[in-house]
Amino acid sequence: MLAFILRRLLQAALVMVTVALIAFMLFQFVGDPVSQILGQDATTEQVAEVRAALGLDQPVWVQFGHFLYNAVQGEFGMSLRQGTPVATLIAERFPATLELALVAALLALLIGIPLGVYTALRRGSALAQMFMTLSLLGVSLPTFLIGIVLILIFSVQLGWFPSFGRGEVVQIGGWSTGLLTAQGWHHLVLPAITLAIFQLTLIMRLVRAEMLEVLRTDYIKFARARGLSDRAVHFGHALKNTLVPVMTITGLQLGGLIAFAIITETVFQWPGMGLLFIQAVTFADIPVMAAYLCLIALIFVVINLVVDLLYFVVDPRLRLDQSSGH
Repeated sequence: MLAFILRRLLQAALVMVTVALIAFMLFQFVGDPVSQILGQDATTEQVAEVRAALGLDQPVWVQFGHFLYNAVQGEFGMSLRQGTPVATLIAERFPATLELALVAALLALLIGIPLGVYTALRRGSALAQMFMTLSLLGVSLPTFLIGIVLILIFSVQLGWFPSFGRGEVVQIGGWSTGLLTAQGWHHLVLPAITLAIFQLTLIMRLVRAEMLEVLRTDYIKFARARGLSDRAVHFGHALKNTLVPVMTITGLQLGGLIAFAIITETVFQWPGMGLLFIQAVTFADIPVMAAYLCLIALIFVVINLVVDLLYFVVDPRLRLDQSSGH
């Protein structure tokens, strides 16, 4: 177990160093921060002074070492567009994105898993066929179109939900949340549904496919031969083994929800990291882009590590492989 954890930690460290190198290259090849700071009318002496102050006159490998050291401490410099420390901007926007992603993931799990089980056990019924047809729409339609349609129906025509913003939030220390206010939940409904639809349909189809595969295995036939009820076979044996691969996909999808909430946040003007990243790309705000890239990579690495450990705990075959030296 210890060797397994150490190997995964080493892989995670290598991934983060690689991502940090990619983020660092943004500073080298995407625009010139000195010209963006001083403007086009700066003198040669001013340019040289700022380049020395930023450490841009040093060798590339020295600059990367400084960048890596600062990144470990969460320091990515100042935003070129807002003149605010990047760490402060990320800290302000991260709660909104995490809140949206967690609610969307919860919706996807609570609806997707039961629908996947139902469509597997009742695959010949008309209702199951209807769910499968709708799941194709959920997988096929782009997120921005889903968001626009929901805004048109529930905000413009019916007036049930607001179409933009986060609503009223509560500050708990340095963390802001809208989950403790009615207005916050009111604003969260449409963005969360928009972000959850693709993940919901993906989980539903994955659970259905895995469930059908498990129901064809020999140990399920043996369980039926023992006289166990359908409920015990379906939920005590089949579903338990179905959720092992689903757990892996779900963990990675949570990272995807955080990383790819960009479109949803843009459509609903949700004040999260995705909207911040879009604004940074528009204005070539390289420090913000680099920080976003490193943070998203860290989230993926941490989630992947946790999922691997859970998979190791849940699946006894992995423990047997480790103990036998494979």
